[in-house]
Order: sequence, then structure tokens, then C-alpha cells
Amino acid sequence: MAETHTFPPPSREFWGQKRVIVTGGAGFLGSFVVEKLRERGAAEIIVPRIEQYDLVKIQDITRLLDDVMGPNPVPRPSNVMVIHLAALAGGIGANRARPADFFYINLMMGVQLMHESWKRGVDKFVAIGTICAYPKYTPLPFKEEHLWDGYPEETNAPYGLAKKMLLVQAQAYREQYGFNAIYPLPVNLYGPRDNFDLETSHVIPAIIRKCVEAKERGDKEIVLWGDGSPTREFLYVEDAAEGILLAAERYDGPEPFNLGSGMEIRIKDLAELIARLTGFEGKIVWDTSKPNGQPRRALDTSRAERFFGFRAQMPFEEGLRRTIEWYKAQRAQGKV
Repeated sequence: MAETHTFPPPSREFWGQKRVIVTGGAGFLGSFVVEKLRERGAAEIIVPRIEQYDLVKIQDITRLLDDVMGPNPVPRPSNVMVIHLAALAGGIGANRARPADFFYINLMMGVQLMHESWKRGVDKFVAIGTICAYPKYTPLPFKEEHLWDGYPEETNAPYGLAKKMLLVQAQAYREQYGFNAIYPLPVNLYGPRDNFDLETSHVIPAIIRKCVEAKERGDKEIVLWGDGSPTREFLYVEDAAEGILLAAERYDGPEPFNLGSGMEIRIKDLAELIARLTGFEGKIVWDTSKPNGQPRRALDTSRAERFFGFRAQMPFEEGLRRTIEWYKAQRAQGKV
């Protein structure tokens, strides 16, 4: 039986001493991380915007660290933490259309930011990975020790491998320099504030939007990619934010760790559930000329629970309801 630990509540004392740079802090996941940092009483939260700091450019990274830590401080332990959430991300269509961008932008942002953070004496670096880093045919449930057992699913391999290099870097910098970098692997996220652009969105917001719009127009059917047979695991965005901050506070080790809900669902069943929750009663047509993506995804989440006491809280159907209601409210206000 796995060893279990009892953890105290999140520590306001810990966060009250931290200045936290949250790249991507204005984005989907980042906005919830920032809110939870405020609730925990973080001393300072810095959210670099792309208009001011393009993190693909080394000079913008060094300027960001200058602005936060002062110009060229002597490397020493500091109270600064970096949570690197910024990423170029999207669904299968976006990954297929821009594989070079997904590789280059994600690799350059992460590798340079971690290197400069080490040089400046940043206290801790949280490098957010991706479920796309796993091999295409990974035994179920996905365990962290299987990360290197094969090549990722082709449609998102450039993105997955670019993010996976941050794990290599984190472990190398820890070994050579003693740099405290950790590597969470979140599964597919969903929730309010997600991206509902059909050109770039992930599967849940895409299906929600198609169902809501089809119902409004009175359409008899919607068309979805693939054949509906793949499975996915989804994590509610607030749960993901909580998991990241629990790890940032409590975990200081070299091993990567999954963040997930422990619930696997077929895309076909997901589509039917969303249709029911949105009130769309038409037919779901599967376009089998389009790719399915990875055949199955389901995570072993025991390492995160063992390391720092994380377990997802949001029931899936309730999370979907909240996401749908948020999207409908945005549509009513003309914001999406």
C-alpha cells in the first residue's frame, strides 16, 4: 500500500514572504493561479504581459528579471519564485497548422527563462509540463516513469517535446547547480475563461460552442473530428491551479508528477454529455477524415497525492455545467 502523509493547510507564512513571477498569469490557467496566490497572501505577484516582455527574446527575459530583482544581482537565495505557465498551446488543428511555432516558441521561452532564473538566483522555478509529452502508446494509467518509453503522438509532438525539454533542463540544473526546479504534468484542462475559438480551442470548449450555437440556430447536427473513440482525462482549471501551488509550496524534488482527476472518458461520451447539458438534441456526426489524436489518456495521480497532498475536488459534470454557464453568460454580453 502506498505511503500516505497528512499535510497542513496552505501556509500564508510561506507565501507572505514570496515574490512570484507568473508568466501567462493573464491567461486561462494563470488567472486562477494568480487569484489563489492573492488568497494565500503572496507578498508580490508579477504578471509579465507579452506587450512589455516577449519571453521568446532573451533581452526581454533579462529585462523582466532586472525589473523584479534589480540589475545583475549576485546569484544568491532570494524570495523570488517563477511559475512558468506561458505557452503557445491549442488543439489538434492548431498544432497541425503551426508545428514549428509550437516547438520554437515554447522551447525558447522555457529554456531561456529557466537559465536566466538560475543565473539570477531565483529561489524556485515551477516549469509547467504537458500531458502531450507522454509517448503515443503509453500503458494506462500514465505513470511518470513511462515518460521516455516512446515518441509522442504525432499531431502534438513538437509542442510536447519542447515542453519536455524543461524536465531535462530542470533535472540537469538541479544536479549541477542545486537549482530548485520542479515539473508538474497537468492533464487536459477545462473550465470558465477557457479559449472558445474554434480554430485554436481544445475539445471541451469546441464541443460546447458547437452545441450552443447549433441549438441557437436550430441546426439538426454538429460535426466533430475523428470517430469519438479516443479517451481523455480532464482536470478542472481551479483544481489545476491548486495543485500547482501546493507543489510550489511543498515539493522540492527532481521527479516529475502528474496532475489529473483520475477520471477517463471517451470523446463520444463527452460529446453526448455536453449535448445533454447544453440542450442540443440534434445529431453528432463524426468526420473520420480528421485525426483522433492520442488513442487514450488517463493518469496515475498517486505521486502528487503522496508528494504534496493534492487530489482533484471538482466533479466532472458540475465542472462542465459551470463552464457552459460561463460561456453562455459571455455570449449574452457579446464577449465571445
